Amino acid sequence: MEKSTIIGVVLGVSALLGGMVLKGAGLGNLYNPAAFVIIIVGTAASLFVAFPMSEISKFPKLLKIAFSNQKLMPREQLIQNFMEWASITRREGLLALEAKLDDIDDAFLKNGMRMIIDGNDQDFVRDVLLEDISATENRHKAGSLMFSQAGMYAPTLGVLGAVVGLIAALGDMSSMEHLSHAIAAAFIATLLGIFTGYVLWHPIANKLKRISKKEIELRLMMVEGLLSIQSGVSTIAISQKLTVYLTPTERDQMREKEDAAFEQKAQTRGA
Repeated sequence: MEKSTIIGVVLGVSALLGGMVLKGAGLGNLYNPAAFVIIIVGTAASLFVAFPMSEISKFPKLLKIAFSNQKLMPREQLIQNFMEWASITRREGLLALEAKLDDIDDAFLKNGMRMIIDGNDQDFVRDVLLEDISATENRHKAGSLMFSQAGMYAPTLGVLGAVVGLIAALGDMSSMEHLSHAIAAAFIATLLGIFTGYVLWHPIANKLKRISKKEIELRLMMVEGLLSIQSGVSTIAISQKLTVYLTPTERDQMREKEDAAFEQKAQTRGA
């Protein structure tokens, strides 16, 4: 599970409930079936109108992604793999990489490796892989857009719920006590709309965008590595080219590992 998403949701709910208690509003006021129907069902209805069924059907999967850890190959490990593959290519040629295909789990990377092994033109390989990345990015944008739109619809539906509640409240003014409770209940829909919009849907949309950005960056890194191998560059050149995708901290850690490995080899030779 993605801890930050869980922590955020728990903190959001805690802030809402704690704020109500501190303000003296009874938590029992949240029990308002009509408000939940207007906000939850109304937001779902808006999404069905706004998006085709092919995209709506992916909503549960996207929600699961926001609450799950992203399983991507570590960038440092990817650089090490490309350095190894570049060394093999310079010694034995591109065809020698065919033995490494079964060890690659990433479908995008495996497809790119097959293309360079088959001897395709470098411009063709670049165009195909970049088109694949562009299509993936567009799919990710469509997914995050659903949650962004839900975040826009929910607060507005909250206003609609408040209006409906006020109509019901003002329809029976025989008792001031009853009227005050009815007006308070009317604004529960507004509360739920704002809460779900700005604590759930908009943040989840942002989380999906961040996840997409990391995946796209990793794939662009793969494209650079594959084209470099195809060009026959050295392992040092590949390392220098791909480390630009790392953060300064990751670069320092990678250098430390390389220095430690070099020292270990030197000690082994000395012995």
